Amino acid sequence: MSTGGAFCSIWKSGKTSAPRISFESPALLFKMLSGKRWELLNAMTGAGPISIREAARRVERDVKAVHGDVTALINAGILSKTDDGMIVFPYDAIHVDFMLKAA
Repeated sequence: MSTGGAFCSIWKSGKTSAPRISFESPALLFKMLSGKRWELLNAMTGAGPISIREAARRVERDVKAVHGDVTALINAGILSKTDDGMIVFPYDAIHVDFMLKAA
């Protein structure tokens, strides 16, 4: 469904849809959501706002490396930062959907 089609569907039904983040290609998706970042998001799901240090502790990784991943995920709109500097994964789940078709 095109973006315009999705908008029309929402408008007619009166229901909101889940937030969407799109990537230009599967390569960009996999670059953004690497294995370490998936692990980080999994550790943050349902946790509410936490510090970067706490996120690093949960995934047993270096704080500096987690900070880099958190910055990338914030810039992509996947994580949010609270007014007091905590980080939060504001969703209940991630659903990834892509199509592979012949060129």
